[in-house]
Amino acid sequence: MLVLSRKANETIKIGDEIEIRIIEVKGDTIRIGIEAPKNIDILRGELVQSISETNTEAITLDKDLFTKLINNK
Repeated sequence: MLVLSRKANETIKIGDEIEIRIIEVKGDTIRIGIEAPKNIDILRGELVQSISETNTEAITLDKDLFTKLINNK
């Protein structure tokens, strides 16, 4: 992992197509802007984690329901 210190209005380049700009630093909150091609998905980490947990939960519920349906025949 590369760890960098940046100030407001400074940037980080990832390859030729992605630029991350520090917009504002206020207390313990940092606002960033990301410029990237439209074909690159940009998602918050906690959203990805939530979706993953929801999908895992749904698979478990479906498996349990399927097992109950099989056993009731």
